[in-house]
Amino acid sequence: MEEQVNKLTEAEHTQEEALTNSAEQVENTTEESELDKLNAELESYKDKYIRTIAEFDNFKRRNAKERIELMQTAGKDIITELLDVLDDCERAQQTIEKAGSAESAEWEGVKLVFNKLKTKLQNRGLKAMETINQIFDADLHEAITEIPAPHEEMKGKIIDEVVKGYLLNDKVIRHPKVVVGK
Repeated sequence: MEEQVNKLTEAEHTQEEALTNSAEQVENTTEESELDKLNAELESYKDKYIRTIAEFDNFKRRNAKERIELMQTAGKDIITELLDVLDDCERAQQTIEKAGSAESAEWEGVKLVFNKLKTKLQNRGLKAMETINQIFDADLHEAITEIPAPHEEMKGKIIDEVVKGYLLNDKVIRHPKVVVGK
């Protein structure tokens, strides 16, 4: 009988060890799954953090670029309005030169004022567009009319400029109105 008691005791020990081992395995599995969850959550937060930093850097760059563009074109409205005055000055200069009175002292004073206006606008980034004998580009030029080209090589090129075009810091603020050869 003692033998049977020993066998029962051994069987109980074996069952207890098995239960203890499976409890430890369940515990280890639970710890591992919690650890995996925490690692996944950590990776998620890292990803969000990196994306937030990237978005902020993009925001700073975009904001700086917009600020620079704003500063470059801050006077765009007033410069656009002054283009009509500049055109009138050029027409007056051409008229005076055609009339032959370009040698008078009064004209020299007026010419100084015209040149000063041109210089001030150029210092602000204004630049006249060169159009004569250039290939017509619908994105840059506004065609008023087409006339027969005087030479074969002038087809598709600008023959005359009716209204001068201007760039402000390499951006078109007024398209030139041109006559194109066909």
